[in-house]
Amino acid sequence: MAILSAIISVIIGLGISLVIFWALNWLVERTSDRWKSRLLPYVFLAPVIVLIAIFLLYPAIRTFIDSFLQQSQRRGEGPTFVGLDNYIDLFTDPGFLGILLNNVLWVIVVPTGAVIAGLLVAILTDRLGKRRETTFKAMIFLPMAISGVAAAVTWRFIYFYAPPGNPQIYSLNAIWTAVTGQDPVPWLTIDAARLNSFLIMFIVIWLQTGFAMVLLSAAIKGVPEETLEAARLDGCSERRTFFHVIVPQIRGTILAVFITILIVVMKLFDIVYAMTGGQYNTSVLAVEFYTQLFSFQNPGKAAAVVMVLMVAITPIIIYQVRSYKAQEELR
Repeated sequence: MAILSAIISVIIGLGISLVIFWALNWLVERTSDRWKSRLLPYVFLAPVIVLIAIFLLYPAIRTFIDSFLQQSQRRGEGPTFVGLDNYIDLFTDPGFLGILLNNVLWVIVVPTGAVIAGLLVAILTDRLGKRRETTFKAMIFLPMAISGVAAAVTWRFIYFYAPPGNPQIYSLNAIWTAVTGQDPVPWLTIDAARLNSFLIMFIVIWLQTGFAMVLLSAAIKGVPEETLEAARLDGCSERRTFFHVIVPQIRGTILAVFITILIVVMKLFDIVYAMTGGQYNTSVLAVEFYTQLFSFQNPGKAAAVVMVLMVAITPIIIYQVRSYKAQEELR
């Protein structure tokens, strides 16, 4: 039923946009040439504004309103206004504070790790021959072709745990028991020092390294050869040339890749849910939203979680837009 409603909403939204476009175009075509040149851009902007209002602005406002409501436990009664109670419940819950800490760690570790790994791969493959470079990059980029759930299923065969006495068919425990001679370790249930969260983060870094590599490799190839030759003539080592000549010239691309991966991480759901279901202190905001909405049947608190996520991600998007504008001005 929900899927059918969504499809109907999309069809209605597109239909309204097309009708507005045709109506405005018909009106503008009957104006003078002077007014036509002024009004024509708005003919193309109006359908986009309508779509944004229907599919972005309205859901955001509706979610904001729902975050102040609480579903009544009595059948037949609608939601009641509870003010800031949903937010107070969230920020006084130690479990939710742990989720926020998890998100902070994800935001720091995953984009940084993916950018560093992508940069290293881009630099190293740039020194290979054309044929070997293409083959190696294709291997690194291949994980981008699979979904998050497929990646989680793949890495379950690495991280999972078979009790002592059973054959260790999972890679990490097979290596651990063979090298140390100790019992297998339930890696995904160990929340000491957030080890299980860091193991899941490594999966996302593995997925996003190919994306970072492609963009950073293109940026490195775009560095003028004259600047590299000048650095070498001045006696700079390869390391100093990289950090003092190449990196400053691709700083914009590095920043764009970092922010793009950061936004992906902020709304990450599938990998965490497929690996642990958010248990063992591995939950993030998107998983908490799902838990509150579908497991606890608490749409008000779920909407509050979404609002926290929106507030957290808005400054990042604003910074990204401003950085793009600054780069365009420099060009």
